[in-house]
Amino acid sequence: MKSRPCSSAVEKHFIQCSGKPLRYDPAERTSIIEVADFPSLGRLTALRFLEWVLENPEGVVSLPTGKTPEYFIKWAHHYLDHWDEASVQKSLESVGLVGRSRPEMGGLRFVQIDEFYPIETSQRNSFYYYVNKYYLRGLGMDPERALLINPAIIGLAEGERLESVFPDGQVDLSLRSRRPANTLEENQVRVIMAVDQFCSEYERTIRDWGGIGFFLGGIGPDGHIGFNARGSHLNSPTRLTLTNYETEATAAGDLGGIEVSRNKPVITIGLGTITHNKDAVVIIFAAGESKCRVVADAIEQPRHVKYPATVIQDCPHARFYLTSGATLELKERRLHAILKEEPLLEEDFEKAIINRALDLNRRLDQLGDGEVAGDPLLEALLKKTGRSMADVSRWVRGRILARIESGLEVRSNETILHTGPHHDDIMLGYMPYIMHLVRQPSNRNEFCVLTSGFNAVTNRFLAAILEDLLGFIRTGIFESDGESGRLAPDNAAARAADVYRYLDAIAARDDEKRRRVQARRMLSNLIAVYEDESLEGIAERIEESLHYLRTLYPGKKDVPTIQRLKGMQREFEEELIWGYIGTDPAHVRHSRLGFYKGDIFTETPTIERDVEPVLDLLNEFNPTIVSLAFDPEGAGPDTHYKVLQVLSEALRKFHEETGREVQIWGYRNVWHRFAPSEANIYVPTSLNTMAIMENSFMQCFGSQRDASFPSYAYDGPFCHLAQKIWVEQFRMIQVCLGERFFTENDHPRLRATRGFVFLKSMSLDEFSRRARSLARATEATETTEATES
Repeated sequence: MKSRPCSSAVEKHFIQCSGKPLRYDPAERTSIIEVADFPSLGRLTALRFLEWVLENPEGVVSLPTGKTPEYFIKWAHHYLDHWDEASVQKSLESVGLVGRSRPEMGGLRFVQIDEFYPIETSQRNSFYYYVNKYYLRGLGMDPERALLINPAIIGLAEGERLESVFPDGQVDLSLRSRRPANTLEENQVRVIMAVDQFCSEYERTIRDWGGIGFFLGGIGPDGHIGFNARGSHLNSPTRLTLTNYETEATAAGDLGGIEVSRNKPVITIGLGTITHNKDAVVIIFAAGESKCRVVADAIEQPRHVKYPATVIQDCPHARFYLTSGATLELKERRLHAILKEEPLLEEDFEKAIINRALDLNRRLDQLGDGEVAGDPLLEALLKKTGRSMADVSRWVRGRILARIESGLEVRSNETILHTGPHHDDIMLGYMPYIMHLVRQPSNRNEFCVLTSGFNAVTNRFLAAILEDLLGFIRTGIFESDGESGRLAPDNAAARAADVYRYLDAIAARDDEKRRRVQARRMLSNLIAVYEDESLEGIAERIEESLHYLRTLYPGKKDVPTIQRLKGMQREFEEELIWGYIGTDPAHVRHSRLGFYKGDIFTETPTIERDVEPVLDLLNEFNPTIVSLAFDPEGAGPDTHYKVLQVLSEALRKFHEETGREVQIWGYRNVWHRFAPSEANIYVPTSLNTMAIMENSFMQCFGSQRDASFPSYAYDGPFCHLAQKIWVEQFRMIQVCLGERFFTENDHPRLRATRGFVFLKSMSLDEFSRRARSLARATEATETTEATES
C-alpha cells in the first residue's frame, strides 16, 4: 500500500536530516526513517510520540517493553520534565514543535502489548511491572484508563495463587482439547479457559475504543512484533499462545534462564489487533546490524505469516525507524548509499564481489563479466569504476590471501591487552589466535574482563556450589587451610593454586577434586564478601544464601552480596580458561566497572567511575595491541556497546596523554559477526584448536555449560555456536578460493584448516572514527538520569 504524504513535522525534520526518501519504490513496501545511532533512534521515537499526543490527547497508545525502548523512555522523560526550559524549547522548535504546551498524558488510554504466563505481576521482570513503572507512573498516564494484563488475578478464586494452579510454572495448552487427568488439571483447565475469555474481552475492549492509535514496538530475532512469532496469522487477535525457540532464548535473560522461558506461554495482542485502526501510527524501531536481516524481510517481502512484521504494510501511517546498521540488507537503499560514496569504500566494493561469488558458488577466479547480470549493485559499481569483473575479482582474491597471511604471521615482542565485556567473550571471539600468541615467550599477554558478569550465573548453579561447600565445611576438610591463612582473599599464591589444582583435576578426570577446589575458591570468596574468617559464621551465611536462592523468583535482580559471589565465580572461570593454555592467573584482571549493576537499562558509563580505571590499566601495561569486542552500533548485548564506549574514551585519553600509538584488534563472537570484507585478519582454525576450545569451555566455564542464557541463533552452549560460525566463515573463503587451495596447500596449517576466525585490525584513528565517543553517548541522558530512581 502507498503511504500517505508525511504530515508529521517531526518526521519531516528527520527525513531531511537523513538525506534519504521515506522509501525506495518498489523494493521497500513500508516507509523508513533512518538515523545514525541508538540514542538518535530514541529521540526520534520520543518526539514523534509526543507530537502525536499533542494532536490526540485522549488517544489509545501501546508502547513496548524490554531494552530497545531505553532511549525512547529517557528522551520522553527529558522533554516532559524540562518542557518549558529554553534549551528544550529550542530543541522542540528545531523539529517543528513550535509554541506548543506540554502534552497532557493523563487523558491517554494505554494498552499493554504482552505478558509472560504464568507470572506474578509483583515481580520486577514482569511486563505489567515494567509498563506501570516506566509508562503509567513514569510518564504520568492514568492507571484507570489503562488496559493491563495481570495474570495474578485472571481466573483465580479468592486466595488462590498461580503457583498452586501451575506449580512448576508450565502450562499445558493441550488441556484446551483433551480431558483433564486429575484434580490439578481440572483447575488448570478452568484457569486456561478464563484466560482465553479474558483475551477475548481484552480484544473487544480495544476495538470498542476504536483500536490502537499509536503503536510502538520492536522486532524480534525471528521478526516477531509483540509476541506474534513467525507463523502467526496476520489477522490474529489477543490470545494465550506459545512462541518459538528464538523468542524463548531472547526472554531467557528476563526470566532467569532458558529453563524457565522454554515452552512458557505468553498473552499477546495480535497482529490483527495492531492493524485494526487503519488511521493508526504504527512504528517498528530497530537498532544495529544484527537486526538488518529481519528488518529487510519485514520491509521487502510481501505480506506473509513467515514475516510477522509485514502485516503493517497495509497501514498507511506505518513506519520503520531504523539506525543505519539496521538498514544494511535493504538492497535498493544500500545501492543508493554506496553509489553516493566519494570515494567508493573498498570494503563495500569487495563485499559485493564476495557476495556474488557466494550466490553463484563460484571461485573468484571463475568470475567474469558474464556473472554480473542480475546483480544491480555489482552492475552499478563496475559501471561507476570502469573496471571489469575479472579485474576486481583478482583484486579481491589478493586481499583475501593477504588476510590469511596476516593470520598466519608469527607475532613476537608484543604487549597485548585482551579485553572482554563478559568472561567468555574473548575466548569465543578468537581463542585459536590466542593459542599461538601465548606460545611466543617474547609476547606479554594480559587479559582483562571489564564487567562482573553476574547476570549470566543462575541461582541454581550458585546454590549447587554452596551446597557442596557446606558439605565440605561440615567434614572439617578446610580447617587447616583456614588456620594457615590459605583462605585469605588477599593470598594470591593460594588463589593461583586453586587454578592449577582445578586444572590438575580436569587432567585426572577427578570430579571429587574438582568439586573440592571449586568449593575452596567459593569459601575464600565468601570470606571476602562477608569479612568473616570463622567457618561456623560462613556456614550460617551459606544457609542464609541458600534460603535466598531457593525462594527468589528467577530473573529478579540479586542483592549486592549475591551479585558479588556470582561475579567472583565468573572471575574464577576466566582465570581457569587462560590457565588452561598456560597463563599465570596474575595476568588475568577483573575490572568490575561500576555501570554494570544488573538493571534492565544498563547505566551510561562515566569518565571518573568507568573510564579512569581502564586508563590506569593502559598506563600500567603500555600495550602495543588492545583487543576489544567491536560492536559500534549496539548490535550485541548493550554491555558490549557500553564497554566499547569506555574503551574508546580511555584509548583516546591514553593517546592524548602519552602520544603512544596502539593497534586495535576488533573481534566479534556469538552475538554478531564480520562479513569477510570487514575483517582484515583471517586466522586459520583446525579441528585440534576447535576441540581445545570446546573442551576448555565445557570444563572451565561451569556456569555456562548448560547454556541457560543461549543465543537465539543456536540451542546449546556458546562454544558450539562459536565453532559453527568459524566453520561457516571457512566455507565462505573456501568458495572464494576453491577447495584445492586448502587441500593441496604447502602450508600444513592451511591443509588442516576447517574454520576461520575473523578479526579487524585498526589504527587508533580508524577505531575512533568508527566508535561513537562517550560524550555523544551521554548527551541523550545526562540530564535525565534522575528519572530512573
